[in-house]
Amino acid sequence: MSDSRWREFLSGVRDEAPILLGVVPFGMIFGALAVHQGLSPFAAQTTSSIIFAGSAQFIAVQLLGAGASAVVILMVVFVVNIRHALYSASVAPHIAHLKPIWKYVLAYLLTDEAYVVAITNYDKHGVSPTRHWYFLGAGITLWSSWQVSTLIGILAGGSMGENWPVGFALPLTFIALVIPGLKDRPSVAAAITAGVIGLLTFHFPYKTGLLLAAFCGIAAGLWLEKRKK
Repeated sequence: MSDSRWREFLSGVRDEAPILLGVVPFGMIFGALAVHQGLSPFAAQTTSSIIFAGSAQFIAVQLLGAGASAVVILMVVFVVNIRHALYSASVAPHIAHLKPIWKYVLAYLLTDEAYVVAITNYDKHGVSPTRHWYFLGAGITLWSSWQVSTLIGILAGGSMGENWPVGFALPLTFIALVIPGLKDRPSVAAAITAGVIGLLTFHFPYKTGLLLAAFCGIAAGLWLEKRKK
């Protein structure tokens, strides 16, 4: 690996690291919850490797525990994770020049926290021949910590989720990720609209309120962006 690639990779690792303070506890709780719901340790760990999306994993495990069918679980996971299509559309212009194998790897690593770090870096520094190594460093850091924290939760057992008061950690992490990106009226409007709709639809089944909030926020931001132009 050349020096420039290594520097980009380490920069991605460094910028992603502070976010792990809010992510790791939830990985541990997921591992404990999965075992508590009856999944084998192997199945619980595999869930973190295949789905690799905390909110979708939590609801999938809860549905499994409730005896939901495979079709229902797949549909709910799809709905909860459909926001990643929006992330992909945002990142696509920056990685269009890469070979397919790189796109596959980065698509797998594209989560909420990795996306925010990567797109912020692209917006700040633009595209370069080695910029995708930054994306890789951020994604690998998040992926590794999620797998390890899941394993710790599995080994610790099902009581961890009941005893650890960390319910505030993940929301605070997302707030810290979003606020730096609120730089103009369209972005502020998108955030406020999504937040309000999210609160109003909090009790919608299968987290569909999150999807509605996301689309309403995007619509509000686009509308104001068009008016500004």
